Amino acid sequence: MSIVFQGVSKIFHRHTGQKLLRSHLGDRFRRDPERDFYALKKVSFQIGEGERVGIVGRNGAGKSTLLSLVCGLSTPEEGRIEVSGRIAALLELGSGFHPDLTGAENVYLNASLLGFTRARTEELFDSIVEFSGVQEFIREPLRTYSNGMIVRLAFSVALNLEPAILIVDEVLAVGDQAFQEKCFEKIDEFRKAGKTLLCVSHSPGLLQQLCDRALWLDRGELMMDGPIGKVLSAYTGSAVTP
Repeated sequence: MSIVFQGVSKIFHRHTGQKLLRSHLGDRFRRDPERDFYALKKVSFQIGEGERVGIVGRNGAGKSTLLSLVCGLSTPEEGRIEVSGRIAALLELGSGFHPDLTGAENVYLNASLLGFTRARTEELFDSIVEFSGVQEFIREPLRTYSNGMIVRLAFSVALNLEPAILIVDEVLAVGDQAFQEKCFEKIDEFRKAGKTLLCVSHSPGLLQQLCDRALWLDRGELMMDGPIGKVLSAYTGSAVTP
């Protein structure tokens, strides 16, 4: 299995207004269940190698929290998480990129964060830049790029650095149609090579193109796990039900 969640809960604590510093420090050692907010509550699922899984749910359902747990950016209060393989994550526009560095410098920076040597990055550099389509601007500061250009470069880095698991959170919506088609083809190659895709999007059409399976989250709980068509039908039906 690539990803295993077993009874996973992520709890945040609601603020109750201004307090003295000693009161805030005391709160760190006292748990008040009435102020606990479950971003995820006892969520369990397994994702195997090569699966393409979409995550759906309203804003605040727990989708981004789940992705952050998969990436190891946060830890659960309850349950067990297992993730096998290198992860490349596009969690927000330009995440992991620095606006004052050039596009080329950002490629090397992101590759190093994923554990690649400079020599290996140099071998892959031309294919990364060619796929992104930003060749003319690769030596310019990232702050001069459009949102679409940033997405293309970030996605190209993620796909060409051969991760075992690719995580995408909404960012493909910024790319143009031609680039999306290239991404779909690349993701299909990615799947055929036995890699895993985990994708969050508010676009049912995009999810149906990219994924075979879906998880539906609502208020931190897993409502449904199954084929993409069935889950999307149940989810969109719930959105219009009084």
